[in-house]
Amino acid sequence: MSRAATLPQEQTLAPLKAIVGEENFGCSAGAIVAAPGDAAQVAEILRLAAANHLTVTPTGGGTKLQWGNPVSAGIALNLRRLNRLREHAWQDLTCTVEAGCTCMAMQAALAERGQMAALDPLWPERATVGGIVATNDSGALRVKFGSLRDLIIGMTVVLADGTTAKSGGKVVKNVAGYDLHKLMTGSFGTLGVITEVNFRLHPIEEIAWTWTVTGRDAAEFTSPLAAIMDSQMAYSCVQLRARSGECALDVRMAGVPECFEEYTARIRNAFDGFEVAAAVGGVWAARQHLFDAGLELVLKVAVLARDICALASDLQKWASTERAEIAIVAQASGIMTIGVNAPPDQTIALVENLRARVEKSGGSAVAFRVPDALRNKFDVWGAQPGALPLMREIKRRFDPGRILNPGRFVGNI
Repeated sequence: MSRAATLPQEQTLAPLKAIVGEENFGCSAGAIVAAPGDAAQVAEILRLAAANHLTVTPTGGGTKLQWGNPVSAGIALNLRRLNRLREHAWQDLTCTVEAGCTCMAMQAALAERGQMAALDPLWPERATVGGIVATNDSGALRVKFGSLRDLIIGMTVVLADGTTAKSGGKVVKNVAGYDLHKLMTGSFGTLGVITEVNFRLHPIEEIAWTWTVTGRDAAEFTSPLAAIMDSQMAYSCVQLRARSGECALDVRMAGVPECFEEYTARIRNAFDGFEVAAAVGGVWAARQHLFDAGLELVLKVAVLARDICALASDLQKWASTERAEIAIVAQASGIMTIGVNAPPDQTIALVENLRARVEKSGGSAVAFRVPDALRNKFDVWGAQPGALPLMREIKRRFDPGRILNPGRFVGNI
C-alpha cells in the first residue's frame, strides 16, 4: 500500500487539488496523480509531500518508468503541462525547454531555424525532455556530438524541500556555479525534479548518407571499424548490429554530395572483402526496435569503444551454443544495448559473466528490462563498491527524507 493511502484525505487530496486544480488531479494505481502547471506548483507539491512523508515519482511520457528498481509512489508528479519551448536563441545556438516537452515537439520547433538538439532517444514522439535527461538516454549521435551531459548548459531543478535551484546558464561559454545539471543527468529522479533544461544546439545535417556493411562474426569488423574511427571522415553515427550468425555495421556521413563518392571508396577500402551497400530501412531506429521486439531481458552495457566487436562476437557464440536468442545494437562510443531470450539460469549466468568481464575495465552492465521471474534474482544495477558511499551521501544531502523515487537507483538510493 502506498503512503498516500494511509493519510487522511484533508492532508493530501484537498491541498493538492488547490495547488494544481481539480482538472489536473486524479488517482491511479494507488497513487495520487498531480499535474503541475509550472515550477512554482512543483515546489508547492514537494513541500507538501515532504511535510507528509509522501514519496514522489516524477513522470513524463512514461516510456522508461520500468527502468531501475520499482517504486511505490504516493504522488505521481506528471509534468505533461510543462511542455513549452520557452526560448530559442538561434543566433547563439541555444534553447530553453520545459521538462514535459516531448523530444519530437522540441526538434520540430528547432528545425524551423535549421537547428537541432543532438538527441536521439528511444520513443522520441512520447519521451519527454525531463525523462530523457533523468535517465541519460542517448543513441548513435553521441559518437559525434558527445554525451547528453555535454549538450546541457543549464538546468532548473526543484529539490526535495521545495527549493528551486538553477545551474549553468543560457550561453555555451558559462562557468558560473557548480555543474549541478551534470549531477542531475542520469540520477533517475532521485535528487530533484527537473523542470527546465538549457541545451546547446547544432545545425541540422541536411545531407547525409548511410552505408551498411554485412558479415557473420562481429569480431571480423574490429580492424575495419578502428580504421573508420581513426579516419578524418565526417561520420556522425557508427553502430554495430548483431544476432546469432549475422551482423552489420552502419556508418552515417554528413557533408556535401561531392564527398560521398570518395567516402564510399574509403569505406569499401577499409572493409575490403565485405559487402558494402546503401542502408535499407530505418537502421538508426535499431535500438528502439530491440526494445520493441519483446526480448525478455534488455541490458545497457558500457565498455571501452575498442571492445564492442569482440564482446558482440562472444555473445553471438554464446547464443549459438546455448540456443538462446540475442540481439545487439552497439554504438561506436562503447554503449551497447543487448536483448536476450533464454532460460532463467542461463540468463543469470550471462549477466554475472558480463559484469565480471566489463567491470575489469571500468564498464558496467545495467538491466533495463527484467522478466518478472528474475526481478529479485540479481541487482539490476550491478555493484558500484567505490562510488556507492559517495552516492548515498549525495542522496542524503539532497533528499534527507527520501521522498524522491526512494530505492529506484543504484544501491537502493
